[in-house]
Amino acid sequence: MNTASEISGPLSDSLRFAVLGPVRAWHGGRELDLGSPQQRAVLVTLLSRRGRLVTVGELVDAIWGEEPPTAAISVLRTYVSRLRKVLEPGRAAGTPPRVVLSAADGYLINIPESATDLGVFEERFAEAQRLRAAGEASAASALLHTALEEWEGTPLAGLPGPLAEAERARLHEQRLTVLETRLELDVQLGRHNEVIPELSALTNAYPLREQLCQLFMLALYRSGRQAEALAAYQRTRSTLVSELGIEPGASLREMHGRILAADGTLAPSPASRVTDSLEAPADLPDRPSPSGLAPEIARPAQLPADLGTFTGRRAELGQAQALLPKDDTYPATVVISVIDGMAAIGKTTLAVHLAHRVAHRFPDGQLFINLRGFDPVAPIVPPGEAIRAFLDAFEVPAQRIPMGFDAQVALYRSLLAHRRVLILLDNARDTDQVRPLLPGSPGSLVIVTSRNELTGLVAGDGAHPLTLNPLTSADAHSFLAKRLGIERLTAEPEAAQELIAYSARLPLALAIIAARAAANPGFSLSAIAEDLRECQGSLDAFAGGDIATDVRAVFSSSYSALSGSAARMFHLLGLHSGPDISLPAAASLVGLPQRETRGLLKELTRANLLMELRPGRYSLHDLLRVYAAERVHIEETSQERALAVERLLNWYLHTADATYSHITPRRRRIPLEPRPATCHPLAFTTHEQALDWCTTERANLVAAVHQAAASGHPGIAWRLPALLWGFFYLRGHTEDWVDTARTGLSAAQRAQDRKGEAEGHLDLSAALRVSGDIDQAIAHLQQAVAIYTELGDKLGRAVAVSNLGGVYIESGQHGKAVENVRRGLAIFRILGNTWAEGMALSNLGDIYQRLDRFDEAIDCLEQALIVLRDNNNRWIEGVTLGNLGTVHHRLHRHDDAVETYRAALEAHRDVGNWWGQGHTLGLLGDTYIASGRPKAARTSWRLALAVLEAFDHPEAGEIREKLATLKDSPESEQR
Repeated sequence: MNTASEISGPLSDSLRFAVLGPVRAWHGGRELDLGSPQQRAVLVTLLSRRGRLVTVGELVDAIWGEEPPTAAISVLRTYVSRLRKVLEPGRAAGTPPRVVLSAADGYLINIPESATDLGVFEERFAEAQRLRAAGEASAASALLHTALEEWEGTPLAGLPGPLAEAERARLHEQRLTVLETRLELDVQLGRHNEVIPELSALTNAYPLREQLCQLFMLALYRSGRQAEALAAYQRTRSTLVSELGIEPGASLREMHGRILAADGTLAPSPASRVTDSLEAPADLPDRPSPSGLAPEIARPAQLPADLGTFTGRRAELGQAQALLPKDDTYPATVVISVIDGMAAIGKTTLAVHLAHRVAHRFPDGQLFINLRGFDPVAPIVPPGEAIRAFLDAFEVPAQRIPMGFDAQVALYRSLLAHRRVLILLDNARDTDQVRPLLPGSPGSLVIVTSRNELTGLVAGDGAHPLTLNPLTSADAHSFLAKRLGIERLTAEPEAAQELIAYSARLPLALAIIAARAAANPGFSLSAIAEDLRECQGSLDAFAGGDIATDVRAVFSSSYSALSGSAARMFHLLGLHSGPDISLPAAASLVGLPQRETRGLLKELTRANLLMELRPGRYSLHDLLRVYAAERVHIEETSQERALAVERLLNWYLHTADATYSHITPRRRRIPLEPRPATCHPLAFTTHEQALDWCTTERANLVAAVHQAAASGHPGIAWRLPALLWGFFYLRGHTEDWVDTARTGLSAAQRAQDRKGEAEGHLDLSAALRVSGDIDQAIAHLQQAVAIYTELGDKLGRAVAVSNLGGVYIESGQHGKAVENVRRGLAIFRILGNTWAEGMALSNLGDIYQRLDRFDEAIDCLEQALIVLRDNNNRWIEGVTLGNLGTVHHRLHRHDDAVETYRAALEAHRDVGNWWGQGHTLGLLGDTYIASGRPKAARTSWRLALAVLEAFDHPEAGEIREKLATLKDSPESEQR
């Protein structure tokens, strides 16, 4: 089968399409007649998939929805045939089409991204984002102005069908996002007067978009119109309160407060940027910002959504809020509120509601984590993992995070010093789990929920306990009334009281009852109460009057009201070992298409049997997880359970494999078993997409490795961590890397899978090397070499031998390093593996220069560059150029060193290697000094410092010392 990536030619290159307005197409300079609206809808559906297959069924759904005509498929094929004639007017009869291609049970379109105005728009927005991140605000703004000019009115104007409707909404939202970004840049660049009319019109058109209001207020204030800025806030607040019943978000409230106080820091300041020229002077600070990270660190806003129907708990809320100063001043201590109580009592709901009520008093961010202290399936979250999650929330670069737990705690507390942050620690097990997460300086609020009374926090840390009891009868009645309406409860008062009694006045149980009653307005409350009576006693494990008996009765009644497919979806979720699950993963678990699975998940969320954490991502409450696990063992055979787990694990494995070529391009592939026909992994088009997926799924992927090892899937257990090594390395998740690699290796050893053992030793050695355990890394590599030799796997043995040489470099054993790298290099050449050959040559050149064998070093490094460039390996090319520059520098060939370092710097920029850029700029400064060019050295070192300080790399201190020495030199300003 041909794919879009395999076919190219002048025909597809000469076609242009417009979708950001009426749908149009041109061939060269001639506009094409695309036919009827339905035929245009076929074209747009193919364009929207960007060169990927669209099945006939998907096309029918996109054009006609749920009521297609009887001859829909025949009509569809007619539309495709006509489009081919229009788009390829010169194609001879009998020759295959080159634009609209047939593939399996559908079609795909073969055009470059730049052939559509949408593709050009998105490319310009991405480039603008890159320019903005690099400090080029003016260039980014100009590019966004140009990008927005691509729009010619309503996108896909006049097109029928569900897909066109959904795409119009998506594109409209995309344009607004880009427009907001452009306006933000314009205000940043001092164009506040110019954008006020545009922002005024936009805030009127979109009164609920708080970002637009915030920009409008800032533009007005910077233009000397403080009163109008405050009036704009009041209009937006009134709209939010009247239409949605909510207050403005923390960011907008903060802007209002700062304008009200005439905050001088809101005044416009000159735009600044770091010059790309290494010779030009750079006016950069020589000290880190107070945060120690970058000029501004992230302000996380991690609180889960507040419950719109929250009611009751007035006394508890009052008691908790009384802990804070009444005048909104800075708290003089760390305020700790511990909310404890039995399961399902509503601790988390109350804590989240309380947090939202006071969040505006903590403008530096809100942190949230579920510590899983009582999770029956997922493991408890250790303090170290929680600390790392919070450092990630503050966007601390992985390079800055120290290895030791105590050092990570110290860094976390340093970030919180002099900041006002709200921290919600949910489901804590004990005091030891919480104490490392407490700030070390005043001004923050910590809310902890737990089933246990955390007396250690009360006695030792001054925490204020708040124990929850079941709702009062009055609050429980109000709870139901708010969800079902007072009229329905008044009509059946006795049944209403019976429902409250069966719920044991637990908020979770009441919510499930209310959801069922609301979803079935024709059901009487008496009928629902009768169902609850019939369910009671059928769950023998919870008999005996315990409060959980009533909760399980409610679960059972809700579960029995589900459709058969939704009930199966629910109990199969009990087999998932991770903390949450995505829509595609859930579809794999249940073995259904995503479209059908999405409907089932929506049914579960409506019944409050499943929480949607954010769009397309779901989680079970801990009690519901237990219930689901019990149901799956009752309703599915062991064989069916095993198949479901296998489907899920295969999906994680093959989706991880799809990230591999983006995160670690052209690396040696991990051997996989053939993909099952029912496995439909995700596909990725960019490095960033692949990394984002791994980041989102990290906890689930780690859990999947352990589940695979425990459930008889050793092949998945060792392959998953082997596929994820690049992600773990780039994001600094060394503990996860070591943990999963050990688990995979153990699984392979138990299964006597020698190939898996070799790969496991190789993977674990890399993880141990990064973690600093060089001796163990060497030991595992030696075992890998032995097993690959036994298996006759020459490439595997060569990789292990070459890696062993790399580890010997770090251990200072240069002789062994040379021996092993040369052995690996010889095998790579015999096998014709030029990618690995380039890596080995680069490593060998580095060793030679460390041994002062400069002629051999230059020879190896130049050979490496030839091979690396043939393989387009820019990552290692940058490293190799840096090593070659060092050789030139040490030989006093300063002009050659400067030229080579500049080339290395360009390569590092191409691949986004920030450490490589900072390190190379530092070396370049050294060369300038050695060649008598102190001004150029100052510029280079200042640029290096700016890069290295961005992630607080230790080399930043060395650069600061060099700059200080240069400043103190009387002759430095004379040259």
